[in-house]
Amino acid sequence: MQILAMARRLLLLLAIATLLAAAGCSNYERPRRPPWRSQAESACLAQNAIHVSAFVQPARAIEGPGICGLDHPFKVSGFLDGAVQLNSAYTLDCPMIAALNRWLTEVVQPAARARFGEEVAGIDSMGAYSCRTMNNMPGGRISEHAFGNALDIGGFRLTGGREISIVRDWWRGDEEARAFLQDVHAGACEHFTTVLSPGSNIFHYNHIHLDLALHGNTANGLRRICRPFVEPTRPLGPPRDTLPNPPEIDEEIDVAEAKAPIRETPTFHPGPGPAPPARIPDSYFAAALRTAPARAYAPSPPEPVAGQAGLNAPLGPDKSISGAGLMSTAPGLY
Repeated sequence: MQILAMARRLLLLLAIATLLAAAGCSNYERPRRPPWRSQAESACLAQNAIHVSAFVQPARAIEGPGICGLDHPFKVSGFLDGAVQLNSAYTLDCPMIAALNRWLTEVVQPAARARFGEEVAGIDSMGAYSCRTMNNMPGGRISEHAFGNALDIGGFRLTGGREISIVRDWWRGDEEARAFLQDVHAGACEHFTTVLSPGSNIFHYNHIHLDLALHGNTANGLRRICRPFVEPTRPLGPPRDTLPNPPEIDEEIDVAEAKAPIRETPTFHPGPGPAPPARIPDSYFAAALRTAPARAYAPSPPEPVAGQAGLNAPLGPDKSISGAGLMSTAPGLY
């Protein structure tokens, strides 16, 4: 009995040792973020792409849970040195702050000046850093928000106080508001690798999502996801007045040039009133303009005086007076 009990203890100890050995070979270390994220943060700081101010303050590193977090996070309450303020302070990484500053400078502010005659003074954000999955779906892929590499924008506030809301103005706003949102969306596709706006899916019906995720490369550079596809609208000058726009004309055509040229002489038809004057044929004018061929000039003999014709006129063979002495019949002398 004692031998059997000892054998059982040995088997139990052997099983425990096997389990411990297997546990030692397993990788139970905390998941690590992909190295490119830390490299992107460090490169942005080394290039001085952003600078610390009252609106951009460095914060402590965020480690976890899981792979969530940032090495060099910043608390941001405004962009462009406070010219565009956020509705709250949000945590973002250096690359995202730099990209947002460029987008605001090169796209958003010019579009606001063109559409409204004023600039954007504030952004109504709906979230930045958050350790969660994409679209908050259980079991989904990790979101770029989990790395402070994304920002959700719910609207803009102009310097004059007007609010441009994504959920309201993307589909139902006036012409200027809808054109402005299309412009900032299309321009964002040149500055960010992911742009999702209303119409992309049901999760982005009320905001514009911007991030700098790595989706791989293409022959033309970084692969970008931009949905929905929106072409930038035609640039407009400063607003003129409140009068409606004139109707569009496809092409300006001179009325005189639009008519076919008249190639035939118009014909006259009988009708009331005096008849048109008779027309002299052109052949008469042509004949009148023709000149006779030139001939040598010879003076004609003096005309005979009555009663003396037979004295001065030469006689012909038949002893009669020659007709040449009566009158000249040379052409052109009459």
